[in-house]
Amino acid sequence: MRAYIPRVSVRNLQRKLSVDIVDLRRFAERALALCLGLPTKRRTDLNKVPEISVLLVSDRRIASLNRQFLGESNPTDVITFQHGEIFISAETARRQARQFRTTLKDELRLYLVHGLLHLHGFDHRTKASAKRMQRTQEKIVSVAQGRGD
Repeated sequence: MRAYIPRVSVRNLQRKLSVDIVDLRRFAERALALCLGLPTKRRTDLNKVPEISVLLVSDRRIASLNRQFLGESNPTDVITFQHGEIFISAETARRQARQFRTTLKDELRLYLVHGLLHLHGFDHRTKASAKRMQRTQEKIVSVAQGRGD
């Protein structure tokens, strides 16, 4: 049985887009509880960190992180670090929301859950693991926003 649930903080470090931080934090808390309830064979980073920090950043900032830590020179949607930091590009979320005909709010929620799952040991290195992660991600997003059971 789990002794505690990590605290969740959400900070908006970018200035281009308005984001309801309170709503995103509440969603993050529900999603975190669901992630912690997933079966796992090992103690994951999500089980170890005292706090999850969700940081909304610009494309410029996430491209810099992507270059520094992953060797890629372009912006990306989300980067997760094992100590509980989840960096999300709000600008990329807005572009993807337009492309996939969804909302900024929904994209941010999806990226947040994606980051939580990485902390919980999920990856998308193989087709099978990517499919498993996507199914789990969709289920958690749905349940955490009250659209599933």
